[in-house]
Amino acid sequence: MFQDKELTCKECGTKFMFTASEQLFYAEKGFENEPLRCKECRQARKEARNPGLSVRTQREMHTAVCADCGVETEVPFKPIANRPVYCRDCFNRRRA
Repeated sequence: MFQDKELTCKECGTKFMFTASEQLFYAEKGFENEPLRCKECRQARKEARNPGLSVRTQREMHTAVCADCGVETEVPFKPIANRPVYCRDCFNRRRA
């Protein structure tokens, strides 16, 4: 149904992926427009609108390799060596 799309950030001009799982999330929430900004620029705008808020709610992210597809991903917890870690797409597939 949904396929990954490469979009261009209107703020910084970098290319970023709008993944199939993100598109599904947007559709479930009723959002009609694709994101115009990359994750970093969205975060910067959010912080500019609410100074200090993101400092309290920002998570420390850790790099890991997905146990299913092998792609490098970031997770909000410190991976443990003997436990599998999944990227967002694989996690959602396993959960469904």
